Amino acid sequence: MPKRLRLTRRFPVAMTNDAYRRLQSFAREAELTQDEALTFLFEHFNSVTNHENLTARLRLFRAELEARKA
Repeated sequence: MPKRLRLTRRFPVAMTNDAYRRLQSFAREAELTQDEALTFLFEHFNSVTNHENLTARLRLFRAELEARKA
């Protein structure tokens, strides 16, 4: 029997316009709500990301973070 989807945790999220548009697009393509799309991504994080790419992208993002905050 499949595990029931119970969205019991809520948290305020702030994101860039680009990230929000990408979330909306992904959710629409997958025929999910935005909550369901985020749940899917985080429940399956290790299988939907490439560890090497993630590490490299994270390093770049952190290096650019101060400039992006300005």
